[in-house]
Amino acid sequence: MIPDDPLFYIVGLTTIFIVAVGKGAFGGGLAILGVPLLSLVLPPLDAAIVVAPLVTFMDFFAFGSFGRNTWSKPDLVWLAPALLAGIALGYIFFVYVDPRIVAAGIGAITVVFALDWFLRGRKAEHKERPVSPPLALLAGSAAGFTTFVAHAGGPPMTAYLLYRGLNKTVYAGTAVALFSLGNLVKLIPYSALAFAKPSTLLQALVLAPVVPLGVWLGKYIHDRLDQARLFFWCYVILLVAAAKLLYDALRAFSV
Repeated sequence: MIPDDPLFYIVGLTTIFIVAVGKGAFGGGLAILGVPLLSLVLPPLDAAIVVAPLVTFMDFFAFGSFGRNTWSKPDLVWLAPALLAGIALGYIFFVYVDPRIVAAGIGAITVVFALDWFLRGRKAEHKERPVSPPLALLAGSAAGFTTFVAHAGGPPMTAYLLYRGLNKTVYAGTAVALFSLGNLVKLIPYSALAFAKPSTLLQALVLAPVVPLGVWLGKYIHDRLDQARLFFWCYVILLVAAAKLLYDALRAFSV
């Protein structure tokens, strides 16, 4: 049945709109907030199932704003295969790895990276660094691994792209390409879960109308923010997402 709880629409539409704005403005980064916020009105597993098709829907609109000419192909050559390998490793070793340890490690490293920029690097000119295959392979595989075992692939991928110092549109376009690949692969197992719980398909469907507007507003913001200010907000989002990841992992140890 179509949801009839007003609170579901208030929380759900607001959450998906915010995530969509992040997709249009920064190429991603706010999806990590989707499941926790929707979990205020849905069981956590249902929230995860609902978010999966919606972020893929966002990717469809983001591709219209950030096409192939905005992708850093030298980075994608290393990041994309590493992302897929990381997802495969996460699938193979899921039963042997404690997701809390993975999440805590990624969260701690990313918090340090973001704080370093605020304390030191923010004062320096934002310069582009050359492609680093070792760092790209590490970031891509870490993102793939953590997106499978801990649903948190954004922080390591975002940290690498910010480290590269790409211009704001190439940064966002490359993020869209990579997050789209990860979301598409993850959609396969989530689709099986969704068909087993038809109510989640209806819930995703009624929240979908805010996606195009959110992505459009995000792109509008992207085009009008100067590069320094846009990257400032990228680092803010990265720091918040990493801190939340670390907090959730440490809290899970105490349960």
